[in-house]
Amino acid sequence: MSDRSTIEWTEATWNPTTGCDRVSAGCDNCYALTLARRLKSMGAAKYQRDGDPRTSGPGFGLSVHPDALDVPRRWKAPRTVFVNSMSDLFHARVPLSFVRDVFDVIADTPQHTYQILTKRSVRLRRVAERLEWPANLWMGVSVESIEQVRRVDDLRAVPAAVRFLSLEPLLGPLPELDLGGIGWVIVGGESGPGHRPLEPEWVIEIRDACRAAGVPFFFKQWGGRNPKTGGRDLQGRTWDQLPQVTTLAVS
Repeated sequence: MSDRSTIEWTEATWNPTTGCDRVSAGCDNCYALTLARRLKSMGAAKYQRDGDPRTSGPGFGLSVHPDALDVPRRWKAPRTVFVNSMSDLFHARVPLSFVRDVFDVIADTPQHTYQILTKRSVRLRRVAERLEWPANLWMGVSVESIEQVRRVDDLRAVPAAVRFLSLEPLLGPLPELDLGGIGWVIVGGESGPGHRPLEPEWVIEIRDACRAAGVPFFFKQWGGRNPKTGGRDLQGRTWDQLPQVTTLAVS
């Protein structure tokens, strides 16, 4: 947990669960898997459980941390909080009862705005009606390629106040992306030693689709050896648009 984050589109991170498993090509160079290995070697208590080496790794076994639930209640100043930067709340091994516990904390701390991202969009859609959705919760899915665009349809079935897309790492074009029911789009390139390239025309096509649909667009990074290598400029400017929450209603 941290009350500060270097992620451009949030302010803090909160990890009531840690660990995950690769499910698609966007996971191939997962920063969290690499960080978990380092945290395990440093003796961090939350990262001592190893995951399946075929899909996960050292320190990255899925773990639930009930003792972390009260952390946001101790943050008095309002902040935007990315939930589970080191995991996926809708992983199959996270009990639905614990997902409800996390949602209860979110509802009990309306001074904060919470952002949740998942690649497990099918489970998200299946359990959505069994959850109470707080007004201060933004729900998103990660989509890295056309092969995973079905996750957007799953997200549209979720009654979140803001539904958003994280198209990062973007690994290919997303032509004719349907933005109906979507309240925010983030795009970013991959970073790290094995990073895969991000083509400008892919980003421009999505930016233009957002402008046509009136959807806020946030360009996080071009990527490279490290997240800052390529910078954030797109056609001479940065794009830091955020949802106008007061105009988005739960449906």
